[in-house]
Amino acid sequence: MTWISLAPEWTALLMAAVFLAFSMAGNSGAKRNFFTAVFLSAAGVVAAWSALGAQGVFFSHVYQLNLFSQLFKVLLSLGLFLIVCQCSELKGIRERQHPECYLLLSISTLGTMMMVSSVDLLTLYVSLEVSSYSLYLLVALRKGEGTHREASIKYLLTGAATSAVMLFGLALLFGAAATTNIIELQTALTTAMNRPLYLLGLLLTLSGFFFKLALFPFHIWAPTVYEGAPNQVAAYIATATKTAAAAVLVRLVASAGENNPHFVRALVILAIASMTYGNLVALRQKDLKRLFAYSAVAHAGYILVGILSTSEKGYGGAIFYAFAYLTMTYACFLVLVKVAVDGGNLTVEGLAGLHRRSPLLAMTLLLGVFSLGGIPPTIGFTGKFLVFVAALEKDLFYLVLISMINVVVSLYYYALIVKAAYLTPPKETVGAIVLSPATTGLTLLIDLIIVVGGLFPGYLYELALAATKVLVLPAP
Repeated sequence: MTWISLAPEWTALLMAAVFLAFSMAGNSGAKRNFFTAVFLSAAGVVAAWSALGAQGVFFSHVYQLNLFSQLFKVLLSLGLFLIVCQCSELKGIRERQHPECYLLLSISTLGTMMMVSSVDLLTLYVSLEVSSYSLYLLVALRKGEGTHREASIKYLLTGAATSAVMLFGLALLFGAAATTNIIELQTALTTAMNRPLYLLGLLLTLSGFFFKLALFPFHIWAPTVYEGAPNQVAAYIATATKTAAAAVLVRLVASAGENNPHFVRALVILAIASMTYGNLVALRQKDLKRLFAYSAVAHAGYILVGILSTSEKGYGGAIFYAFAYLTMTYACFLVLVKVAVDGGNLTVEGLAGLHRRSPLLAMTLLLGVFSLGGIPPTIGFTGKFLVFVAALEKDLFYLVLISMINVVVSLYYYALIVKAAYLTPPKETVGAIVLSPATTGLTLLIDLIIVVGGLFPGYLYELALAATKVLVLPAP
């Protein structure tokens, strides 16, 4: 075990240090900041991929490296890189604050990487806070007199309240098991899960990650924050942070096992409520970011369906779905950022005539929303198929049926987005959207991933299944 195994964390920390220096030195130029961020975030992807096979433990067995944690670090570093690539025209944030934006993005990514490797509840809690407070500040960086101040304050207050509830749950678990180590907790949970103290402590602890995942009823921050945040920051919150939250939920639920029907029943209720509420409220949204926020609430329920299967196939399907959600949501936000050139918010009607202004962006939006809606042969369809099959194998037919009904409901508001882009004429003359060669290449790559990932999911799914087999190593 060497410190080189922590290359993803070191790279994120290096990026934070570089932009801290840029921030202290004053305005170093928007282009210099952007190209530096692109280079360092790309180096992070390479570092995470090179450390994919790292294994071992650090810091008195509270920080664990295995295929599960390293796979998610690849996804998180990829998420950071993709978001940075959208920041070539960071119109929603003052130029003098660009270094702070990249600094906070890298610190938040470092926190999420720590989350997926933490096998101690206290380490997990600290990692969550490191990631969260960076996001609170990122939302507040938006310039202008909009809803960003309200969004930032609401995000901070709801996050602080959820953090307090989570900390109380950690105290209950420690009081019941006399340990904060997740591996040791697994033994205690499998033998005494029927005790109310364990059940209540676990549910309260999970609430912190329900908040990050925007699962109902922990979603109340999401619409306002999505709407008030700079577009690139909203894209980061919608992708990378959801991926990290899914990883921790898989780890904790896998540790708890399926020994308590009351625990599983509580999660089933949350999944059904999240899917139903998110899709029904999304039907009435006009602002595109608010629509994607409520869509995220629904997709949190779909991810939970896979986790509730409490099987390798279910966990593997949830991991695959987390990657699929990152990709297809990023595709939608990429279009949003490029259409809203002034950094402002975009309505569904604002997409009118997009197929004429930029056929490539219109196609990317089409693939993104069709994938979110589960239309074959996209990666979103394959992800839903995997989690639903895993749930059926666990005799959760009613849960799959409700999920399918919700998928059908969601197709309506996704179809409205496609209609606006392809069939609705613009109210006034608008010019064509010119994409740089780099942006064109990135857009085509995302489109390719959405389609190829749906048609040939074998490698990614096998990698996800392999990761689930090492969720919890034997206690040292």
